[in-house]
Parts: sequence; structure tokens; C-alpha cells
Amino acid sequence: MRGGTDTEFSAFVHRRWPQLVRLGFVLTGDTGLAEDLAQTALARVYASWPRICRSGDPDAYVRRVMVNANRTRFRKHRVAEQLTGAIPEPPPPADAIRSCDDRVALLAALMGLPPRQRSVVLLRFWLDMTETQVADELGCSVGTVKSQASRALAALRTSSRLVEEVGRERR
Repeated sequence: MRGGTDTEFSAFVHRRWPQLVRLGFVLTGDTGLAEDLAQTALARVYASWPRICRSGDPDAYVRRVMVNANRTRFRKHRVAEQLTGAIPEPPPPADAIRSCDDRVALLAALMGLPPRQRSVVLLRFWLDMTETQVADELGCSVGTVKSQASRALAALRTSSRLVEEVGRERR
């Protein structure tokens, strides 16, 4: 690569690294694996960076590489998920304890979803992508995205009801 392209890639990595690690964390449930996944994706993208930049949306390309790399990790190693309920973020302000409890409950519910449903929810609702974009990103049909999202949301609703019931019992 030329110096200008290296500088552009380096700027992209520095600007997007925290978001890529968070995406990796939601996909894997482990901070170390999330960083490895982000590094793997960036290593794959580096060789084709000029072409990827010309395509107009390098973020989408890197997200797709990360989702595919995570999928490959499951296929190759037949890994069992070991998900945690903590997300690598700065600690919330002291007055946001209630929202922190909600976030922990949401993350625990997300980690309870199967990997494909979690990917759909993450891409569709967290990254605010359209169903068509999610289908392109995951390499499936729009109908599959809709059905996976529907099942995931139903599971999340059930999970949130259980959390509310437990909260009421503790009072």
C-alpha cells in the first residue's frame, strides 16, 4: 500500500476500534475473543483497503468480515459458547444505576440467544440496519432475517418478563 492509504487505514482503525470490539463482544461474549475477531477482520481487510474504500461503505464490509469470521470460528473448532453478561464499556455515571441494571439484563438476554438470532438483533436494531442490509451482511434472505428477528424478539420479551417477575419477588 501507499503511504496515504496506510494513513487512511490507520485512521479508520483508530476511529472504529472500540465499536469493532463491542461488535465482537456481542458476537462472542468474551473480550479477548472480541479483540481477536476485530484483529482478524482488520487483517483481512487491510490487503484490499483501496478497493474497499472505493466501494463507499468500509464499515459494512468490516462488519460482514467479522460476522463471517465468527461463523467460521464456530464451524472450524465446534466451539461451545461461553457468554458473560458484562460488556466492555466505561463505567456508567453514578446516577445511571437503573439504566445499568437494564443494560445488564438486556445483555444477559442477548447472550441467551442463539448466535444467528443474536447477529440479526445486533445488526438490525443495535446498528440500525435495514432488513435488506442485514440479509446482505449475513448472506441470507430477507425472510430469514424477519423470522430470526421475530423469534429473537419473542425470546427477549419472555426473558424481560422473567426479569420483571424476579424483580417484583425481591421487593
